[in-house]
Amino acid sequence: MADHTPIEETPGIPAELMPVMLALCDVSQKLAQTIADGPLAGDDLAAAVGTNLGGDGQKALDLIADDAYAEELKNTEVRWYASEEQDEVVELNPNGSLALAIDPLDGSSNIDVNVSIGTIFSIFPAKDDENESFLRPAREQIAGGYFIYGPQTGLVVTFGDGTMQFVMDSRTRKFICVDRKLNLKPDSIEYAINASNYRHWPRPIRAFIDDCVDGTEGPRGRDFNMRWVASLVAETHRILTRGGIFLYPGDDREGYKRGRLRMVYECAPIAFLIEQAGGKATDAVDPIMDQQATELHGRTPFVFGSANKVEKVTTYHDLPENETSALFGKRGLFRA
Repeated sequence: MADHTPIEETPGIPAELMPVMLALCDVSQKLAQTIADGPLAGDDLAAAVGTNLGGDGQKALDLIADDAYAEELKNTEVRWYASEEQDEVVELNPNGSLALAIDPLDGSSNIDVNVSIGTIFSIFPAKDDENESFLRPAREQIAGGYFIYGPQTGLVVTFGDGTMQFVMDSRTRKFICVDRKLNLKPDSIEYAINASNYRHWPRPIRAFIDDCVDGTEGPRGRDFNMRWVASLVAETHRILTRGGIFLYPGDDREGYKRGRLRMVYECAPIAFLIEQAGGKATDAVDPIMDQQATELHGRTPFVFGSANKVEKVTTYHDLPENETSALFGKRGLFRA
């Protein structure tokens, strides 16, 4: 349902959240220009500048984006600011009523190769305790979304009543609503996973992927295509646009038991968006929206996308161990 209204005039956005949304949009449109300029922006935006608390390498643009969002949000109702790039929660406005979690620049490993990257954010009502404002069930979010910086700069966001899509008009730099009710396609032949980690995955995940790879000759009875961008925003945008499934399971490597994606900054807001668009999001078994992080930078396995695909992954976890063995090739229950 397109109406082509600017974000400040779009129905369905709670009035108390509009100043925060406009602040996020202001920083994001400037960030989009910096990204588009690339080497012309002056500094090496992809230069390594350190490591965050989770052990991930930080690029120069990660910190530029983090500083810009924090500075702009000081003038809004955001009291608590939790960033993937900072060790602890920061207080921005002592009188504010909101808590905002953000991954300022998702997919920053792709900065230097001109692939779509983004910003992911989540908003909760603030509590008096900064950490308790974020360590709570994902269903308590009052907004979740992302900005994507690619051929188009876009915003996809939910406030709990459907998923909205905006595109930035390159002439006015305003975010214009192009869809007030995104609906995720119920089925697709695409799946996204980093296949180089196959040997480390749990058996149910390997069995699911094996059956996709076997195509028409396997129990699914159809051919599939694999996608992997290594940018959560880009993967999410593709799935919201044309369906499919994304998988980042936990595995047996040191530091990967709970996967690599963070509950607060990445999985909770993406799960909120996906559910509101008619899809599903789980940790491969249980819904993400029924869970909460136990620590600020805590991680979780993450599977999301078209509902029937996500449900099928859960069903693979219910199979007897011998049926998820790579040698077992007759999972007739899973014919497409």
